[in-house]
Amino acid sequence: MKDNVRISNAVIRRLPRYRRILEELAGKGIERISSKELSNLTGYTASQIRQDFNNFGGFGQQGYGYNVQSLFTQIGLILGLDREYCMVIIGCGNLGQAIANYATYYKRGFKIVAMFDVNPKLIGIRINDIEVQDYELLEKYLKENEVDIGIICTTKSSAQDVADKLAEGKVKGIWNFAPADIEVDDSVVLENVHLSDSLNALAYYISHRDQP
Repeated sequence: MKDNVRISNAVIRRLPRYRRILEELAGKGIERISSKELSNLTGYTASQIRQDFNNFGGFGQQGYGYNVQSLFTQIGLILGLDREYCMVIIGCGNLGQAIANYATYYKRGFKIVAMFDVNPKLIGIRINDIEVQDYELLEKYLKENEVDIGIICTTKSSAQDVADKLAEGKVKGIWNFAPADIEVDDSVVLENVHLSDSLNALAYYISHRDQP
């Protein structure tokens, strides 16, 4: 990464898309790609792509383009995907279970190590070979184990309490799926996922697609 360059959130959020496409290309045996070809696959302009990569020093060669496998690896390093992340899930209803069963996380170095819930009907069951524990045990677990990411899949009313406990337990980041805007201090990285926002945006584009 270039010295004294502040990377915008927009650039960071494009990197996973680049990496996913590069992985697909590598799987097809494609060894190199130009910014123009990558533009056709991503929908971003070739100029934007080159500018994004130049934030990190640039990875291509004039007249050659980008080495697919090398660029895939470099983006992974930029995103911090060269290590394993331990995660806990709080809220083991349908959404929490779906996340726990999404095996792709494990292949990417994101390991779910524990799950918690308040529902007696869920406590004690095993989801993807992980036993659901009583939420009351969360604080004790965090004191005894190092956790990188806490995943909140609870109700709106419970989300802030969960976030507070995760922050007190020294988790480094929170992935929040609860339909609530929670607050944490600057020591914790927060990523909110509002599924309804995405669905509402989809509805807008559908309803306005055929309008002049």
